[in-house]
Amino acid sequence: MSTPQANIFLVGLMGSGKTTIGRALAKRLNLRFVDADHEIESRTGASITLIFEIEGEASFRQREADVIRDLTQQQGIVLATGGGAILDPESRRSLRERGTVVYLRASVGSLVQRTSHDRQRPLLQTADPRARIEELMRQRAPLYEEVAHITVETGRPNVQSVVQNILAQLELSGWPVSAAAPAGSL
Repeated sequence: MSTPQANIFLVGLMGSGKTTIGRALAKRLNLRFVDADHEIESRTGASITLIFEIEGEASFRQREADVIRDLTQQQGIVLATGGGAILDPESRRSLRERGTVVYLRASVGSLVQRTSHDRQRPLLQTADPRARIEELMRQRAPLYEEVAHITVETGRPNVQSVVQNILAQLELSGWPVSAAAPAGSL
């Protein structure tokens, strides 16, 4: 498949399940899974946290935009983007035009719970992580919605039910989901 739909790009706030769901989805669709944050770390030899500390958020966002530009030109991938990847207008355009964008939407409560013990998220190293997540949700939700072809709620803890929901919506949009690996092969 060489159409832009040959790629699936997952967007959403940190803790929405992009990496976990992306891995399972890629396996079901026999596609390669790529995590944008891991790609940044691989290219720089530094953790996201360290990049934020040394270079600041603006420099990190430029690195992220470069990685999104490069990765969206590949074919046959499921890409888990960083939560802020949609902040760059060019990244939004690349995501929207070069694949099917799935917005993994979760409630603030779910996001707080899922990220509460994670010290690797620079934007949450604050006295009030819940207020920070609420602020990020207000800023970013309209951008996620703008870029998304499909929106899926990830509030339920079962990864497989979320993957099934995505597969059903992909099939409705014309994806050859029936050629994917059977459910039992996860």
